[in-house]
Amino acid sequence: MNIHQIRNATIVVEYAGKKFLIDPMLAEKGTYPPFPNSPRQDQNNPLVSLPTSIDNIIKDIDAVIVTHLHYDHWDDAAKEALQKETKIFAQNEEDATEIRNAGFQNVEVLQDDTKFEGIQLVKTKGEHGRGEILKLAGLVCGVIFKHPTEKTLYVAGDTVWYEEVQKVIETNKPEVIVVNAGDNQFFQGGSLVMGKDDVYEVYKAAPEAKIICVHMEAVNHWGLSKEELKSFTKEKEIASNVLVPNDGESYTF
Repeated sequence: MNIHQIRNATIVVEYAGKKFLIDPMLAEKGTYPPFPNSPRQDQNNPLVSLPTSIDNIIKDIDAVIVTHLHYDHWDDAAKEALQKETKIFAQNEEDATEIRNAGFQNVEVLQDDTKFEGIQLVKTKGEHGRGEILKLAGLVCGVIFKHPTEKTLYVAGDTVWYEEVQKVIETNKPEVIVVNAGDNQFFQGGSLVMGKDDVYEVYKAAPEAKIICVHMEAVNHWGLSKEELKSFTKEKEIASNVLVPNDGESYTF
């Protein structure tokens, strides 16, 4: 497999001969207003440019996975750029309906055992924060990829560390894990996605896995920098397992 970090949570996964685009936020730098009630109100989103052209990103894509509909995972630029017949997987019927209403004709709801071109896709649970903030943050999902010729991949999505993430790791034993690790927060309510302590819990649950940390420094409410996370992984002596890519970087496993 090859995992290509684009920007924020947007990645391209080449797996068992198929190419998946996950959580596409494809707008030009500064297109959208900042998320409210959070740091960097003087900076529009996204904070950084794409590392390559939209055409390069969407070229030869076989399917798109949208873990939820927040605009930093599924934005107007993605809706405009993608062909309307593109295969799109959504987390539930509500999201699928909204994607269809944007003109997409081939939308499927992820299940516990979805099959796509011989690849098994398993929808996983996530919690987009802890406590009261969950009501505002809404439902999210992750996905497991399985195929006889590939390592098992777990893309966790917008979730903090909690018992369901541990259960997914114990059940599926993924060898490669992608986590959203920017510790994004509003001024109230705590972390919306993983911070460094969450990443460490993922490492302890899967010490043999390669863990790729994305969703960092690209939208205004980020709370954990790439440099800080890299320093933390060195301090904990886990830097060989916990990878912090720059935008445009890719890994092959």
